[in-house]
Amino acid sequence: MSDATADEHTQPRPVSLWEAFGYWLKLGFVSFGGPAGQISMMHTELVERRRWISEHRFLHALNYTMVLPGPEAQQLATYIGWLMHGTLGGIMAGVLFVLPSLAILIALTWVYLAFGDVPAVAGVLYGIKPAVTAIVVFAAYRIGSRALRNGVLWGLAAAAFVAIFALHVPFPYIVVAAGIIGYFGGRIAPNKFKAGGGHGASDKTFGPALIDDDTPAPSWARFNWRSTIGHVSVGLAIWILLEGFLYLRFGWHGPLTQMGWFFTKAALVTFGGAYAVLPYVYQGGVDQHGWLTGTQMIDGLALGETTPGPLIMVVAFVGFVGGWTKEILGPDSLVLAGVAGATVATIFTFLPSFLFILVGGPAVEATRDDVKFTAPLTGITAAVVGVILNLAVFFAWHVLWPDATESAPFTGRFEWFSLLITVAAFVALWRYKVGIIPVIAACAVAGLIYSFVF
Repeated sequence: MSDATADEHTQPRPVSLWEAFGYWLKLGFVSFGGPAGQISMMHTELVERRRWISEHRFLHALNYTMVLPGPEAQQLATYIGWLMHGTLGGIMAGVLFVLPSLAILIALTWVYLAFGDVPAVAGVLYGIKPAVTAIVVFAAYRIGSRALRNGVLWGLAAAAFVAIFALHVPFPYIVVAAGIIGYFGGRIAPNKFKAGGGHGASDKTFGPALIDDDTPAPSWARFNWRSTIGHVSVGLAIWILLEGFLYLRFGWHGPLTQMGWFFTKAALVTFGGAYAVLPYVYQGGVDQHGWLTGTQMIDGLALGETTPGPLIMVVAFVGFVGGWTKEILGPDSLVLAGVAGATVATIFTFLPSFLFILVGGPAVEATRDDVKFTAPLTGITAAVVGVILNLAVFFAWHVLWPDATESAPFTGRFEWFSLLITVAAFVALWRYKVGIIPVIAACAVAGLIYSFVF
């Protein structure tokens, strides 16, 4: 490591697969802060400090991952690992980015289900839930300020909000409709659907990099049909074997079989990141399949915000709670059932991400041009803002009126202290740029103190 950073005027020495393994494993345990924080960590370490990849090549890879469905930070790690060490390196980087988070979430979810009624745990969750509401509101603001550049896109965001909030239109239909509107809008009024918020090229340099601007693509990064067909075939075979096994073991309507099918679909509509797909996961996990309750969904997002790894790992929480509550392995094997549910949810959510990189990477390397947001994606991104706002309204409703129902939406006690925590957390995020983890920690302490005092 010291050799790689000792002389900024010489190219770093080659990196072994084992050395890369150590870095990706470490990243999996420290990748807090959501996609922005995770991408920043990789940039600091891989571009500035170790110089494994140049600024331009890093942003080139990032631009590609940003137009894909799925977690962009995990896909970026997979892309860089693949560029450095081929298929094995890409799979290793992507798996290690997720594996620590899966293990930690399994442990935390077990504690939550087994000891959630303990006063101290309940007090901590009482403070974290309003913080999560503020975080989602802030996410809508942050994405909206970047993506909604004109009245047309504002209108599309508003239409998406009305569609999912008032008309209960399923999230995938909103994505498809927004993409179609963006496609035709880009042809009719291209100025209204210009891409915004992407990462362009940069003139920054931190010295010669191992994979520099002019470094030729390695043999495995050059497009050929044999490799493409091979990766697609293996990926589909893995999916068919896993889903087929679950079907034969539990039947089509078995919870694990349905989780495999549901989270595969979720992986293909996650344009806009984890906050955008959460409404879809809620619709399926709570309304359609009954794997968990709305309150548990909020708690799961709170746990997801406090663990390393991509926020979409909340699917592991959903899978664990679903396996536990449905007692899929019998009443005496609840923990094992939860682990099975979390594992199935995670595998089927991330499997498409690996295929996107291993199959699409060679085409991206062949262009060496910046991959821009298309007009359809601009439309989808605008709609995502409305969807995230709906999620924020849903969370706020459950947090501020915990006893309310759909038939009587504003009945029962009003949690004024939760409102104070929500406002304080949003101000801390928006005005003072406090990180997510410190905000959650402070709100957890406030909730704990309040629960014991009152």
